[in-house]
Amino acid sequence: MGVDRVILAEPRGFCAGVEKAIKALAWMVRIFEPPVYCYHEIVHNRFVVDQFKAQGVRFVDDVAEVPPGAPLMLSAHGSAPEVVAMARARGTVIDAVCPLVTKVHHEMKVRSEKGYTVLYVGHAGHEEAVGTMAVAPQAVHLIERTSDIDALAELARSNEPVALLAQTTLSHDEWRHLMEHAKDQFPDLWMPNRSDLCFATTNRQAALKSIASSADAVIVIGSANSSNTVALADVATRSGCSQVFRVNDASELPSDLQGTVAVTAGASAPESLVAAVIDRLKPEHGVTVASVTTEDEYFPPPPELRELLRGLGLAVSLLHGGHGASDRDPIDGDRNRSAATVLQSLATAVA
Repeated sequence: MGVDRVILAEPRGFCAGVEKAIKALAWMVRIFEPPVYCYHEIVHNRFVVDQFKAQGVRFVDDVAEVPPGAPLMLSAHGSAPEVVAMARARGTVIDAVCPLVTKVHHEMKVRSEKGYTVLYVGHAGHEEAVGTMAVAPQAVHLIERTSDIDALAELARSNEPVALLAQTTLSHDEWRHLMEHAKDQFPDLWMPNRSDLCFATTNRQAALKSIASSADAVIVIGSANSSNTVALADVATRSGCSQVFRVNDASELPSDLQGTVAVTAGASAPESLVAAVIDRLKPEHGVTVASVTTEDEYFPPPPELRELLRGLGLAVSLLHGGHGASDRDPIDGDRNRSAATVLQSLATAVA
């Protein structure tokens, strides 16, 4: 390769929701004997999923595949209400849903109960979209393109209230285009005061947009089934870069890259993959970090996990002659413990 320099987008990689989910599943692996089950991939990244498979985690697409009583985690993308209910009826369940997805579920529930028809901008078949639409299937229409909005002309002529919600991981440009078209067709359209788009997704897109047009090539690190990763690749293309490559890891890099290469990573891609990509590129004049903002958001562990750990702490205390539960938070220091560190410890344990 003849790479002159690398421009590294910041923010990139793990978001707060992914951090929460990975650390929660790691606790499950520590607490229970394998197998631990997870409904759908915990996050959409092949490397992360493979790390947990090596620890005995089994990923399933149907809760019925989980033996009664077996420990089960629900993924960060959110699950349909009937899936959550079925899971809880079968045994120990920890729900690692991202709070931003929970917000959209709540909006879907409230609007539908108020008699609104909901236009949901999302990708058919994506786990987040499937789970969100299942909150009010009788009241929602999936919107993927402007023609889906145009097909609702009869609804536009009625006096029914209409709301617009979105999958959190969409590209901002895709969302804005469809939102503007929907507002043209439905002048009284209800929208939440705060955008449904994930702040981390928006930040990563803004960071990449600031550097993509000045790069000879853009590398987006992440898996093909990661919606926010695909959105990043789309942002780079829309920004005018003629060479945009989405790669799972450094082994998939093109061998003929030259000049200035911009690098970013989807919200479920570990920083270790970024480091390996830069090492493979070997930029002659080093790496420049291009930052648009600093993220300090933190999502605490799922409440069910906290209760589980408190119960285990009480049991251990009594077993060793103690008098009850400790006042110490069982997940003390979680905010300062990164998911990257957790993944590294898992890899070390396997080795």
